Amino acid sequence: MGKGKPVVAVLVGSLRKGSFNKQLAHALEKIAGERAKFRHIRIDDLPLYNQDFDGNYPEVCETRKEEIRSADGVLFVTPEYNRSVPGVLKNAIDVCSRPYGTNAFAGKPGAVIGTSAGAMSTALAQQHLRNICVFLDIPMLQQPEAFVRYKDGLFAQDGRVTDESVAKFLGNFVDKYLGWVSRFD
Repeated sequence: MGKGKPVVAVLVGSLRKGSFNKQLAHALEKIAGERAKFRHIRIDDLPLYNQDFDGNYPEVCETRKEEIRSADGVLFVTPEYNRSVPGVLKNAIDVCSRPYGTNAFAGKPGAVIGTSAGAMSTALAQQHLRNICVFLDIPMLQQPEAFVRYKDGLFAQDGRVTDESVAKFLGNFVDKYLGWVSRFD
């Protein structure tokens, strides 16, 4: 990376304390190690997007937008709720991309990954999120697609991935994503 270690804004689409996707985000950060700085973006304190505040944007919203703007890339780590993107993540995206002309995501190299115990994992949520990202001008990593099937014990307390084949797959995902980010230096 020409300018040093890239900063990756990480948005996790789950608020649950024991969230599998939060565990996945931390595992990816551990895999990346010293190659990147992961900045976990808080989304639970954002008001619901309302066009009425476009003229006087709330400070917390401006702060989140600046956190996205100052990052070199954006990584979405999301569960699937009702075959789509969780509302809290969609709201964060709306807040950080509005009002028109102030999209904090534009041009940031992105990727999406998620985990779920379900057979389809997070495939539909990821596809919906990719559609949103196209509109937001986020150039998305296309391959590898990463639908991680969660099972108890997949993540150790220290953030390691306990399944060797999953760890290898996630290592490849991180390598590809960091390579993708470096293309936008």
